[in-house]
Amino acid sequence: MLRKLLSQSAVALFWLLHFLPLPALAAIGNVLGGLFSLLGSQRRNVVRTNLKLCFPELSTEAREKLVKSHFRVLGRSFLERSLLWWGSRERLERIIHVEGAEKIRALLDAGKPLIVLAPHFVGLDIGGIAGTLRFDGLSMYAEQANPVFDRLVLKGRHRFGDQMLLTRQDGIRAAVKAMKSGRPFYYLPDLNTRRREAVFVPFFGVQAATTDGLSRLARVAGASVLTCVTRVLPGGQGYLTEFGDVWENFPTADPIADTARMNAWIEAAIRAMPEQYYWVHRRFKTRPKGETRFY
Repeated sequence: MLRKLLSQSAVALFWLLHFLPLPALAAIGNVLGGLFSLLGSQRRNVVRTNLKLCFPELSTEAREKLVKSHFRVLGRSFLERSLLWWGSRERLERIIHVEGAEKIRALLDAGKPLIVLAPHFVGLDIGGIAGTLRFDGLSMYAEQANPVFDRLVLKGRHRFGDQMLLTRQDGIRAAVKAMKSGRPFYYLPDLNTRRREAVFVPFFGVQAATTDGLSRLARVAGASVLTCVTRVLPGGQGYLTEFGDVWENFPTADPIADTARMNAWIEAAIRAMPEQYYWVHRRFKTRPKGETRFY
């Protein structure tokens, strides 16, 4: 009962936050992120390890600066979810700037199944909303442990359009069927994967356990693949969601080569805004047999 009451109080506080102007919300989020960095020693060490593995060319001072920048934008992304859950359509359309949505529309109008590759930048949920404001879509959903937050997240995912959510238990057949019915699949394949489900391909020069699902899904569904990256802009400027061009010659007959290509593209996107990737995730947790753990 106490847990439910505390959760409902937290939700009420989040609801109040969405009334704030974006510059104020961003400033509070920056402060909150700084507190996360100071108090969350375990996650701070994960970020430091990831950055040391991915950017060995940087000095310790430069990486520490990147750690602080990452936590500030992470704090922003946490608080600004209140806008995604309760902000009006008009407000969201005003602050989320979108480039390339016509590429998705053209593919859907041509009856082409479509996968939208969306790496884990902190603006990931904003990019998802940018899509749902324009298209009926498809995405994956993991049930939240807290039922109060689970209801909130589910409600947020269904705010706009006719959105279909799949769980891991639904399997590849359900995803293919939904894509062939005209739903672009907002797909997030760049987290650490268990060894039995992974292929090991380079990510910043380090072998990373990665799902080959993008290649397999595209092949089975006959789907085109294009990319989506959302940048959190400074202060009250909002966000920029960019949909890229369709990948040519993808998939191939070699899913490992396809997965390496995916990681190389994600790496290049990260280098353009390294503070905004989700570095608190233990991306290199699963190691090839015989290798020492990093975390």
